[in-house]
Amino acid sequence: MKKIKRGYRKTRYILYRETLVDFREHFWAFMGSFFGIGLIAYSQLSALAISDVVYLIGSFGASSVLVFGVIESPLAQPRNLIGGHLVSAFIGVSVQMLIPDLLYISAPLAVSLSIVAMQMTKTLHPPGGATALIAVTGSEQIKSLGFMYLLSPVLSGTLILLLTALVFNNMTRHRQYPSSQKFRVFRSKIVRRIRR
Repeated sequence: MKKIKRGYRKTRYILYRETLVDFREHFWAFMGSFFGIGLIAYSQLSALAISDVVYLIGSFGASSVLVFGVIESPLAQPRNLIGGHLVSAFIGVSVQMLIPDLLYISAPLAVSLSIVAMQMTKTLHPPGGATALIAVTGSEQIKSLGFMYLLSPVLSGTLILLLTALVFNNMTRHRQYPSSQKFRVFRSKIVRRIRR
């Protein structure tokens, strides 16, 4: 009976903490995602006058949720953000080139292979599945990019999101991005290399 009561209290406490409103967190999540997506959209508008370059894809919205909303999640860390999108984009473009006309095969294959590849490379980032799917189901403009899709919009967009996240997620002492544990390991590796 005591275990049940203790379990109930823990559950109630966790649910209570999850429903607390932290206006600072909401403010910084809003500002970061607004400027990150805004910079990508502005880049696209600036480049469209010159060429048919695409910078803004739907999976960046989902990445913004992770990178600005749950910054301590392992799925939101820089390796996952950039690696997950690039691995998935490569797989999506490859599948689209190999099986261009069978959407009922190419779409699920691109997403499934991208999930496994992200797991194998330890770059799991859920929006990466959407990046692979966009490579297969996107407009003719997206499909015509071929492997350039990896550079623009995928790499350029993820780098903009990463740089924006590094600025906005570190503007206050209450937030630290990348997450403190991974960032400390990364920082210590850099310091060791510099000292050599």
